[in-house]
Amino acid sequence: MKRILRVLALAVAGVLGPAGVAAGQDGGGGRGDGEVRLLLNGAFGSRPGELVDIDVRGVRERVTVKVVSPAFGRPVELTPYEPRGPGEGRGHHARAAVAAGARPGSHPLTVEAGGRVVAEDRVEVAPSRRPRFTVASPGGTLRPGERLWMSYDDLYPGETGSAFSARSSAFRTSVPLTHDPGGPDWHNPRLFAGSAELPPGLADGTYRVVLTGPGGRAVDERPLTVRAARPGDRDYLGRARGPALFGGPDAPAPDAARSYGHTVAAGGTVHVLWQDEAPDAGEEERLRATSPAFVRPAALRRDDSKAGDGRDPRYLGPARVRADLEPGRYPVTVVSHHGRVKRTGRITVTGSGTSASVDAPSPAVLAGAAAATVVVVTGALLLRRRTARATARPPR
Repeated sequence: MKRILRVLALAVAGVLGPAGVAAGQDGGGGRGDGEVRLLLNGAFGSRPGELVDIDVRGVRERVTVKVVSPAFGRPVELTPYEPRGPGEGRGHHARAAVAAGARPGSHPLTVEAGGRVVAEDRVEVAPSRRPRFTVASPGGTLRPGERLWMSYDDLYPGETGSAFSARSSAFRTSVPLTHDPGGPDWHNPRLFAGSAELPPGLADGTYRVVLTGPGGRAVDERPLTVRAARPGDRDYLGRARGPALFGGPDAPAPDAARSYGHTVAAGGTVHVLWQDEAPDAGEEERLRATSPAFVRPAALRRDDSKAGDGRDPRYLGPARVRADLEPGRYPVTVVSHHGRVKRTGRITVTGSGTSASVDAPSPAVLAGAAAATVVVVTGALLLRRRTARATARPPR
């Protein structure tokens, strides 16, 4: 993989790298038995302009720490930060850009602390490449309702601009492409990305996606092929199962969900499960379970947890049951595949929690009533026994 985190641990008085430079008696300017560690992220196959994350740990003296490499063109001074753990020396960090004129190949890198070399490694530089506009996968066909991802990589000497967007008759509106310096592509400061959901009713055809720069100037364009599922396609009807219901003591988890016979009290909550071997594009954003028993339709979201691994895609969502319902059975319906699949389960609603507490006293009330009955019965028995004894006693 391109982004490889490499760690170089240097022992006290160790020999550093192929150059054979000694680390020094004090572990790179430190005191005691410490060690200096160099961590590089993005140092393998970076293009000119891309960033390399440099982290040096274990330098104990308060000295200037810098990195020197032909890949960067000039020395890079690192910013110190306080130790992150007991026994650790100060840390030093920087993100350095590969120089625009850096030649492809392997370049040496040295870390200097207080003017002394304390660590060494290498930086691999890849060739520059022309700007690239990407729309989904080349030659791929998208379904109506699917989410489309786009990116523009113009990391190339001389390229400028910070505001880009994509427009197409296949989109509801123009889509801004932005750079996220805190995202997974932090190493490329000129990668701009964005996404758009294709309308569910979009007609089949080939559409143009135009990349525009500052002032609305067209920079590049790509074709986009859209085709709805047709009879015979695996995802035309999928293999949907459900809706099934769970929640409560009789079916507490999705594996115990059932389409019929699930019971819930009015005013309570029930969970809906829907499974589909080949779901329609974008269903994770559109699936709803409706019922006259629900306060509002239940949004069903894709289960991306570990529990869903190795299963057909499944969707889950909670629904609040109306508190004013009469006891009885009510339908629960899910419509998918652009209306081509419609399935209905049944939920049994019992009396609400309030009415149930009136009709059926709680265990504490029952226990209190039982205790009172025992007291009354015991008192009556004692009174009868005393009366009987008094009657049987002979007169004096």
